[in-house]
Amino acid sequence: MAGDITAARVRQLIKESGLTQAEFAGRVGLDASKMSKSLSGVRRFTSLDLARIADLCGVTVDWLLGVDSLTPSLATRTAPLSSSADAAIKEAERLARMRADLAFLGYRREVPAFELTGGSLIDQGTDLACKAAEHAARERINFWETRDLADAVEKAFGVDVRIYECPNAFDGLVWSDEHSPLIVVSTSRLSAQRLPTRQRFTIAHALGHLLARDDRRLIVDENIHDREHKSTKQEMLANAFAAELLLPARLLRDEAARTRWTREDFAALACRLWVAPNTLAWRLFNLGLIDRNRCEDFGRLTAWDAASIAGVAGTFGEWLQSASRARMPFMLVRDAFQAYADGKSTLRPLANLLGVDTDLLRQVMHGKKEDSPLASWPITGSPTPLCSATSPP
Repeated sequence: MAGDITAARVRQLIKESGLTQAEFAGRVGLDASKMSKSLSGVRRFTSLDLARIADLCGVTVDWLLGVDSLTPSLATRTAPLSSSADAAIKEAERLARMRADLAFLGYRREVPAFELTGGSLIDQGTDLACKAAEHAARERINFWETRDLADAVEKAFGVDVRIYECPNAFDGLVWSDEHSPLIVVSTSRLSAQRLPTRQRFTIAHALGHLLARDDRRLIVDENIHDREHKSTKQEMLANAFAAELLLPARLLRDEAARTRWTREDFAALACRLWVAPNTLAWRLFNLGLIDRNRCEDFGRLTAWDAASIAGVAGTFGEWLQSASRARMPFMLVRDAFQAYADGKSTLRPLANLLGVDTDLLRQVMHGKKEDSPLASWPITGSPTPLCSATSPP
């Protein structure tokens, strides 16, 4: 049973520590009697007990509970994974373990479920995106004009989104298990091909995989534009989902009814919707809103060309800088902080998540009160005027 496994593993840690049982109990904030009762099964270890034991011994709460390895199997591939994908998978596993520990402590995230309709894969992906957009609208979120998609996806669906600096070019992956709906995408600064528009589309594409409840727990998209990769069923559905989520057909038809489709019109729309010109051009063509010649002409524009034509080069530069920075999942950080604030966890998991020293974080949070720069400001008596009201300066 789970309790027997936990007790056995705690005994193992006590033996390996070289401490007596009473000394070990003291290190984790328990008296010797409670430790003895927990090891014999009379008393259950609390979540805080387990968090402190894991903290002291450098193990995870999952390991103490006897949970199997989180590493999911990867779908069959025709080529081996790159070192970038391996690094991203290891980062996903690290975050998934933390999410599992937080779930055990009572901090769970539930992703809404949407029923897939029949029809073609493109129809299924499109319908799923419409349902997702309606759900987000109730939270006053729309995706097509939201630049920072990571924040919007976390808020609307409870999905952890990590923007990660991989050693080489890599688009993203989806991790899904009992506790951890997680998207990991690359920063944009590592390759000229990894622009913010591509990062944004990758997040939408990955969300499509998650909401479609794909039966694979780990989906790696090293290159979302790879021709062979795009032809698989799951990728076709995810791409249709991303296209509708970021470029809704209804919105584009309304736009087509009032535009002449000059280069200026097109560039302004691409910038307003935060998408690559080539992506917008093909979406308009597939919807029958522009002809092939215009599609090819517009599709030759780069994101920088569109920003220059639309007169928003400064905004594009700021977006490029923002998308080049790594980002931790905000909700994961918040839940780890809340677990510590509620006395259910130690500070180490939060420090590990943030990549800072535990003692330094403790000092920042609980250390000496910061001196105020106004501490020497006079608070008694009348202030000396800079000039007299009765005499000129």
